[in-house]
Amino acid sequence: MKFLLRLLTWWNSQTLNTQVYTWRKGVKVGEDAEGNVFYQTRDGKRRWVIYNGEAEASRITPDWHGWLHHTWDQPPTEKALAHKAWEQPHQENLTGTDAAYAPTGSIRRAAPTERRDYEAWVPE
Repeated sequence: MKFLLRLLTWWNSQTLNTQVYTWRKGVKVGEDAEGNVFYQTRDGKRRWVIYNGEAEASRITPDWHGWLHHTWDQPPTEKALAHKAWEQPHQENLTGTDAAYAPTGSIRRAAPTERRDYEAWVPE
């Protein structure tokens, strides 16, 4: 069953074709905290990631994202990106989950506050 999933779906880690390409031409560069593994070709022209689980691009940290898109040449394993004290740790996109941001007054909150800035139109 796992072989069939890998053969037919791209969102479950990697497809069989990606695995063969990685085996033939890929050089492992590093791994992030979530278990995603990063590769490049021997000449360094192509870079890609094999996701640990669901393929969701927002799970890639800014450090690795910059390396994948050739913003900088050295991967975070060789030269770590300088972070400011006010920066928060990377978090994947939570849209569509229970942990997604809901502003004050949103009906998604457990106890939405009463809105005073809006008056519903009532036909006469």
